[in-house]
Amino acid sequence: MSGPSIPGIDPQAAPSGPGCADCLAGDGSGWWFHLRRCAACGSIGCCDSSPSQHATKHYRRTGHPFITSYEPGEEWFYNYETGQFHEGPQLVPPTSHPADQPVPGPTGAVPEEWQQKLN
Repeated sequence: MSGPSIPGIDPQAAPSGPGCADCLAGDGSGWWFHLRRCAACGSIGCCDSSPSQHATKHYRRTGHPFITSYEPGEEWFYNYETGQFHEGPQLVPPTSHPADQPVPGPTGAVPEEWQQKLN
């Protein structure tokens, strides 16, 4: 993906890690379904289907409007302010969690009945 500079997207903001920073820090359920990357600062949060919905909470706390998928093979941007998907610039790698990381994740934290706990 390429394109013009978009306010709210910093292509040089490195991802905060391989998983949801808040879940891994002990905030909420401790596991996630899919991961999202803040396109402004690189914070990795869990998606709205996840029990803790940390990506949306990050947007509400910071006002950073764009997220992108942090799932292997997915390349899209979403703008919380407009509710629309967008094309965007190439971000610094990695652009997804490690391919060997399970979905949902992380290993050892996902409850057996995880499907009933999705939003």
